[in-house]
Amino acid sequence: MNLFHIDLMILWPALVAGFLVAVSHVPLGQQVLARGIVFIDLAIAQVAGLGVIAAHGFGLPTTGWGAQVAAGAAALAGALLLTWTERKRPEAQEALIGILFVLASTAQILMLANDPHGGDDLKDLLAGQILWVSNAQLIRTAIVTAIFAFVWFRWREQIGRIGFYVLFALVVTASVQLVGVYLVFTTLIVPAVATYRLAAKRQLAIGYAVAFGSYLVGLALSVVTDLPSGAMIVWTMALLALATHLATGRNAR
Repeated sequence: MNLFHIDLMILWPALVAGFLVAVSHVPLGQQVLARGIVFIDLAIAQVAGLGVIAAHGFGLPTTGWGAQVAAGAAALAGALLLTWTERKRPEAQEALIGILFVLASTAQILMLANDPHGGDDLKDLLAGQILWVSNAQLIRTAIVTAIFAFVWFRWREQIGRIGFYVLFALVVTASVQLVGVYLVFTTLIVPAVATYRLAAKRQLAIGYAVAFGSYLVGLALSVVTDLPSGAMIVWTMALLALATHLATGRNAR
């Protein structure tokens, strides 16, 4: 078995993970940018991560269904809270999202303070371990992504505010355990910013191209340079998005 084959065996699950995250996060990112609630992804991702840490504190494996349910419940609670605040205090929604992010982040630090491996757990939650995703994680995420795609592309105009937040919470819960908070946020926002001046159909297609291409190139570069995959994908996506934005700017709309 040669080195190329070994690298391909490692990269293939990671590439599938990235593509699954992109399928849901690119269209959601367009909606988030349009609503002006850019940091919702970070907030919900941190709340989902808090659920994972809480499950771990009760002795549940962080990659099992128990942690998935705990993370989903926490994310759903956060999403419903933001639904309520958007209705009651829409003028302060972005600030309230930021407050929720800070509270969830610091709660994670407090819960892991006496854990000898707490620093590593927190790092994994933020930066992710995309190279080491399991088949079970991919299957769970594929199921959630398929449900999202069916609902979103069929009924997105009818799901309303609550439906949007609930759907958002479900996909972020799966994604943050797969690739980490940084990649979840980057996949949500960067393709949307790169393409926001384009017409809707072109925006979605080019946004997908940016996201898929970034995972492919970023993972390849991480192998060649022996640098962390998550950070490499983030920078690749940012640079590819900038090039796309400049290239398509003259032909917008």
